[in-house]
Amino acid sequence: MSFSNFYINKYLLLSVTLIGLIAGSCKKQEQQQEQEQAQQIAQPANPKIDKLKLPAGFRAEHLYSPAEHDQGSWVAMTFDPKGRMITSDQYGALYRLNVPEQGDTTMPKVEMLVIGKEAYQNADTSTLMIGMGFAQGLLYAFNSLYVMVNYNIDRNNDNNKKKKNDKQVEKKKETKMDKKTGLYRLQDTDGDDQFDKVTLLKSFEGEPGEHGPHSLILSFDKKSIYMSAGNHVDVPKFDIYRLPPVWEEDNLFPQIKDPRGHATKRKAPGGWIAHIDSLGQNWELVSAGYRNQFDITFNEAGDLFTYDSDMEWDFGMPWYRPTRICHVTSGSEFGWRTGNGKWSPILPDNLPPVINIGQGSPTNFMNGSTAKFPEKYRKALFAFDWSFGIIYAIHLTPQGASYTAEAEEFLSGAPLPLTDGTIGPDGAMYFLTGGRRLESDLYRITAINDKASTIVAKSDTATINEANQIRRTLEQYHELKNGAVDIAWPYLKHEDRFVRYAARIAIEHQPVAEWQDRALNETDPTALSLAIIALARHGKSVLKDKMIQSLVKVDFDKLTPSQKIDLIRAFEVTIFRMGIPEGTTKEQVVTYLDKHYPSSSNILDRELSKVLVYINAPGALDKTLTLLATAKDDPMEKTVKSSHDMIMRNPQYGLDIARMLSNVPPAQQTYFAVVLSEARSGWTPELHEKYFKWFASAFTYKGGVSYVGFIDKARKKALDYTPKNKRRHYDTLSGAALLTVLGNDLADRPTPKGPGKSRTLKESLALLDEPLGKRDFENGKKMFDAAFCSTCHTMRGAGVAIGPDLTQVGLRFSPKDIMEHTIEPNKEISDQYASTVFTMKDGSSIVGKLVNEEGEKYFVSQNPFMPLSLREIDKKDVTSAKFSIVSFMPGGLLRSLNDKEIKDIIAYLVAGGNSDHVVYKPMKQAQSSAK
Repeated sequence: MSFSNFYINKYLLLSVTLIGLIAGSCKKQEQQQEQEQAQQIAQPANPKIDKLKLPAGFRAEHLYSPAEHDQGSWVAMTFDPKGRMITSDQYGALYRLNVPEQGDTTMPKVEMLVIGKEAYQNADTSTLMIGMGFAQGLLYAFNSLYVMVNYNIDRNNDNNKKKKNDKQVEKKKETKMDKKTGLYRLQDTDGDDQFDKVTLLKSFEGEPGEHGPHSLILSFDKKSIYMSAGNHVDVPKFDIYRLPPVWEEDNLFPQIKDPRGHATKRKAPGGWIAHIDSLGQNWELVSAGYRNQFDITFNEAGDLFTYDSDMEWDFGMPWYRPTRICHVTSGSEFGWRTGNGKWSPILPDNLPPVINIGQGSPTNFMNGSTAKFPEKYRKALFAFDWSFGIIYAIHLTPQGASYTAEAEEFLSGAPLPLTDGTIGPDGAMYFLTGGRRLESDLYRITAINDKASTIVAKSDTATINEANQIRRTLEQYHELKNGAVDIAWPYLKHEDRFVRYAARIAIEHQPVAEWQDRALNETDPTALSLAIIALARHGKSVLKDKMIQSLVKVDFDKLTPSQKIDLIRAFEVTIFRMGIPEGTTKEQVVTYLDKHYPSSSNILDRELSKVLVYINAPGALDKTLTLLATAKDDPMEKTVKSSHDMIMRNPQYGLDIARMLSNVPPAQQTYFAVVLSEARSGWTPELHEKYFKWFASAFTYKGGVSYVGFIDKARKKALDYTPKNKRRHYDTLSGAALLTVLGNDLADRPTPKGPGKSRTLKESLALLDEPLGKRDFENGKKMFDAAFCSTCHTMRGAGVAIGPDLTQVGLRFSPKDIMEHTIEPNKEISDQYASTVFTMKDGSSIVGKLVNEEGEKYFVSQNPFMPLSLREIDKKDVTSAKFSIVSFMPGGLLRSLNDKEIKDIIAYLVAGGNSDHVVYKPMKQAQSSAK
């Protein structure tokens, strides 16, 4: 909890200050040009604009604030043929507005669209019924408005009932709708400029919400539509499956579902992407295996891409995958599975990302080809990150049948919860902020010299190399087609991974009888591994022994590292699908794999360990336990934004990253610990002692919020295989006393009883209308820890001095002042505790607390839990710097507390941690003391 605003003047101006001077006389002319350009784009002081970091040569306009007009939080947009923007409130209606021309400061005229029938209010005026809304995707095409509704009728009604029964909540107008989750087509059939016909094209089942159905885009040839859906939407029945619908978990790693309950009921294949005709009559599954890809877009060559999300709770775990840009090819699979079951990108039966971005929450993803921008940005794809407020410009470079990429920070701001965006008819970039009922705004970005930016047709700039064309040819056989096996088979050993993948999918679409003997008799190791994986997915289990005997004929020592991974994966999928081999066949597998384990590769050791332990290979337990004690992690996977760079951009997510980086869990050891959790035999008391002691040490590390829960679940799995008379001993030895009752958190921090709830500032202040009276000192002290106040603040010498000491705060400020600045920490921020946003010459930005500057360097602290770890920034690389307008104290710290607990923590702050303070005396005595 940060009360830094108490230590400064109330009217502290957070202005943009140029502190990066360009060194050397040879740079003077360049500096003058930059200053002149800066003057060209200078705008009146506006906090909504001033917080934005843009490339030179661009200007930003703030056009509208839906939140200021009680129109909700906008998350989707599209333009109609008349150039009007249509948007949707995440939890409400559709709106249409005429966007003012560039430079016009006139307020846009906004109308709520009445769809199908007139919107009306219930008799008690507390509920607004609408005909259409709650959209996370909008597309105007084929003289229609396509609306992707993401709405759980039952859940919404339950929430409304709960709010009405809560006397503490101020009555607010609720919005309801009688349309369920699905894709709708809206048409104006009578020419009155209103949509009167509503057609449901397809409804979706599952668990709709933020991982529900999302965006819609036109196909590359503009003759059809593509859509994306997150991993909480069941895969519906399709007319065509580009990815054969034989998906399974396909992972011998002991399954541990998310200990906090997220997506525990969701099975393969996760999020998916579909292709449909304009009438919604023909549905084709294109790709799957995503966590929660929100949006999709094409590049100039007509290849499809998406921006998939991470699971930030898994941060620090060996199965964590950062947000990433994926090339969506026909029949592609990207390996999302629930809990710890996610596939490694290196496995051959899923595809790798084009580029890893890092932590974040992907929302919009779009092509810049129609923007009146410089050519560099017209060829870019733009990826929006909601959590950390960054728009990345993704610059693709063809490589074989796919691409490599570089990501440039095009625009950023804090706070800037980016939702949707598009290139408008005028060639400008429009984007929205909002989501989750946050403050919503509409912006426009234009190039200053946009007249010089002529639009180049995609066909004039597209480049399709030979490998890309081979892949596209093979994708034509992702259906039942004569001759497909003969055409595709030679490409199973092609040097390009995307070509090999396309060839395998083409073969899988053909009758197994046509190619199973060819698979069993294949001699090329690369082709053999893929052929056996295909056969495991489609063949009968009676082929298991023959398949394994084909695999063990390969000379393992002559394989490349990637060929070794592919081969072990073929063993794994075969065993997962067809069962553990028996008799001499099992002996063959053990003999073949055991002599190569352990290897000199962490990735290979992971694959070998889970297969050997799963089949109960002799000696596998001993070897894996040795690795558990000695394994060292490979360098952390490179992403566009380092984890340290993210910390101060969003306090809600940043503090979790900061804690983890202060004591990173050993990922390789964690992997082996989970592998051993289901080892059924080979244990001795000595081995069990070593194993369970590891768990107690593992609890000292800091991972994502699910780290402790995952470790505990693995620990409990392992306890099931211990002798009953020793189970209590091993339970204690492995750190049971360190955990809370649920096992999801360490017991070193008190937890509130709750139930908590979201409160407005008015509702929170109302709790203090009456004197605090006799409060509970011990409970207030516990809530100070439970609300993570002691994580950043000291009280009477205890805690962490990241923010100001709070011992004297009650002497200066009233209880309501303390409450207000706890609920709204961004109101005022002291420069003593404020972070600084450095804009770099390469277009990126660095956020941190400026600790010192000496000579030609700035010294910046980025992790509050590692304050002595400083990052050096060369002044010559900095173009400007400004204070961040975001307090590092996250909002919502009191949401988990009930009313009594909130009063107790406020009393504890007022008392400055003094148990003899007047707030702990009976009411009359307290009033007397106050006089």
